Amino acid sequence: NVVFCFSDLKQTNETSMANFAHWRIIIQRVTSNTIKIKNYNEMKRSLFKQLLLMIILFCFLFENGFAQQKGNSSEIEKLLSRINLPENRLEQITLFAENPEKSAKELLNYYKNRTAVKHPINLTTKKEIVTDKDLKWANDALQHIFVGQPAYPSHFCGEDIDWSSRPVPDNEWVWQLNRMYFWNSMAKVYAKIGDEKYAKEWCEQLIDWTRKNPNNEDHKYAWRSIETGIRGYNWTGLYHQFIQSPHFTPEVLVAFLNSMYDHAEFLMTEYRSRSNWGLMEAEGMAFIAINFPEFVDSEKWKTEAFRRLNNEINIQVYPDGHQRELAMGYHLGCIRWFFRTYELAKLNGIENAFPESYLEMIELMCEVPMKLCLPDGTNAQFGDAWAGTPGQHSDKFLEWSKQFARHDFLYLATEGEQGIKPNKTAFALKESGLYSLRSSWDKDAICLVLKCGPDGGGHSQPDNGTFALYAGGRNLMPDAGSYIYSGNPEGRKWFRQTKVHQTLTLNGEDTKYAPKLLKWQPGENLDLLVVENAGYENLTHRRSVFFVDKKYFIIVDEAIGTGIGDVDIHFQLAPGDAVFNDKEFSVKSDFKEGWNVFVQTQKQNGLELTEEEGWVSFVYTKKEPRPAFRYRLKKENDSEQIRFVTVVAPFEKEIPNIKVEIVGDPKIGSSILQFKIDENGMKKIIGYSL
Repeated sequence: NVVFCFSDLKQTNETSMANFAHWRIIIQRVTSNTIKIKNYNEMKRSLFKQLLLMIILFCFLFENGFAQQKGNSSEIEKLLSRINLPENRLEQITLFAENPEKSAKELLNYYKNRTAVKHPINLTTKKEIVTDKDLKWANDALQHIFVGQPAYPSHFCGEDIDWSSRPVPDNEWVWQLNRMYFWNSMAKVYAKIGDEKYAKEWCEQLIDWTRKNPNNEDHKYAWRSIETGIRGYNWTGLYHQFIQSPHFTPEVLVAFLNSMYDHAEFLMTEYRSRSNWGLMEAEGMAFIAINFPEFVDSEKWKTEAFRRLNNEINIQVYPDGHQRELAMGYHLGCIRWFFRTYELAKLNGIENAFPESYLEMIELMCEVPMKLCLPDGTNAQFGDAWAGTPGQHSDKFLEWSKQFARHDFLYLATEGEQGIKPNKTAFALKESGLYSLRSSWDKDAICLVLKCGPDGGGHSQPDNGTFALYAGGRNLMPDAGSYIYSGNPEGRKWFRQTKVHQTLTLNGEDTKYAPKLLKWQPGENLDLLVVENAGYENLTHRRSVFFVDKKYFIIVDEAIGTGIGDVDIHFQLAPGDAVFNDKEFSVKSDFKEGWNVFVQTQKQNGLELTEEEGWVSFVYTKKEPRPAFRYRLKKENDSEQIRFVTVVAPFEKEIPNIKVEIVGDPKIGSSILQFKIDENGMKKIIGYSL
């Protein structure tokens, strides 16, 4: 009877109930043995043992229940020491100083009725769209089937949740598991349909996570500063979505607020300047501070978060608007991380903490995807970036068009149905070393995006000179991408080689970052770009790109310096078939419908055309083969000159007949270069003077 009466403790005392089944089995065994005893004295002795055992069990359960109550009281007292409530509320709570549970109830009543703090969730909760993915993630989470890194399948993390689960070798899975993106889905579904099962499960999981994951050495997987910052931002939204649920009890509030305090205090000790991590750290701290001004240290956290963001926008963003890591996904993330804190500050009447230049720089950052994305809205996936899906930035451009009153953003958001198209088709982000040349603003436009920029850090690749080519609705020559972060180090290493990008190498070795812009001259019938990268100690690669009549490209590659060995220029096509012509030194893609691309390098003595290993990754953890090839010239002495002249021509039906001839005999690295072009009998002379 004692055992089964105390089974109700399971609702309030999980610690003591961990041993409940064990004790029940012991008593059942003793009872079973007693029934078999025939001797009266033996039965008395057995019953005495049972009684003694039950008394011990009763004491055990009582002590554990008392300990649990004492533990809850200490957590409440800790929270009360961390907050500074308005006087009228503080007086009410101090009346219950001797009863922490009543204090917690009064505190919950305060937060359920608080209206002074504004959050974007309050304005958009009912308007948010619940996707099929949200519904799946939310329903899976009810069964403890969680998504970590979303490129991998969701995973059952146990009836008793193991927040350190690693179903795959990739650490990204467990790190992202502890960002709890599935909680956001649970909140969206709950806000939309009001089913309390989502709120109940979230409250239980929150308590479970805070109990199992103290910030110590054993739980580093959950307490990297990036995950801490992401939770700081996300959890404030979850709070606003779940706070009115009857399952949001005083116990949930105490666990939640104590954890939020711990998050902010930890973020105060972490500052990854010049990195997107630093923005997420600051954002998480700012959202906690603004949403919970009752914390005694909230003003300190807010001041420091604002200081960091104002500092980082000046040192992380180049004057041309691109974030210094030079990967589109991270650039777009940084726009969010800079802007969301400003938006929250504005909602709460404290936007003056940010100068006008802060918002002006964010607007310039918003121009970057307009200038550099391919005509269908996908990304030129340089560095740790992925192409994404067509039209993926439409919602962002619509938001930005309203925020900054930009008609060109509205044009992109509505696919030309509203707004005014951008007034340029060529853009140079000179500090970032990113350039785009396009024929028009139609979805089928021809577009080349080239990279020759500074070292962007861990998310950048040694690929200066590389480019992506798009035409006729098809990415004909995409960048290789990055494939994976961890769990397959050799796979990641392969994608980071210079020779798997569309640029020049010496003996197949990786280059260093040493970019220089020599010429940028857009025009009506000719766009001209000349860049250099001193990628080796004794060899510099100069690449000149001529966009002729907005139809095709002439690319001139020069190897300047004393370095000797194999000088290669590498090209890669989209996945599919390709046709190689060794005699003509040409390669073309072979799609049966739509647009293709023709690549041909001018014949010269010693020139070799060879197929190479080719892979491309459009989605994290996935890669697919694609045609790849190189043109090689051997540089056998330090005075030998190397120059490649290549036609890169997108076409829909017939391969254009383009012949190129250098005018005169200019030296490699000369400041003047001219050549004759014969395109199907139409002749012209183009070139440059530096």
